[in-house]
Amino acid sequence: MYVLAVFLPVGYFDFFGRFYLMAFLLLLALILGFAALLQFYKVGTTIDPRKPDRTHFLETKGVYSLSRNPMYLALLLVLLAWGLWLGNAFNTILAAGFVSVLNKLQIRPEEKVLQKKFGKIYGQYCLRVRRWF
Repeated sequence: MYVLAVFLPVGYFDFFGRFYLMAFLLLLALILGFAALLQFYKVGTTIDPRKPDRTHFLETKGVYSLSRNPMYLALLLVLLAWGLWLGNAFNTILAAGFVSVLNKLQIRPEEKVLQKKFGKIYGQYCLRVRRWF
């Protein structure tokens, strides 16, 4: 994002409240991310995204009732805040790319493992709660 902001200055933008929006997104990311981590720690399940098979509890309450992936959503909010800080509109394309790559390479494989592990309960959870927000 930084390289894009430096080498593609035609996308520069500024607006009233840009830094307030950036601060809000960062605060929201911190709250969401820490709440999600705390919930996983409370139930004693893994937070390691490389090993979804080690999950032994399907958390569906708290922030997990709003998003199936609140930790990834928190990362996206940090990227959007950084894009606002850098002030280059093309950084939103990179944030969209982050979502696309994460969906394909991380989230879908995780979902397959969770579907196999928790079956119908996980399927119902997916119908109730959106993947991102």
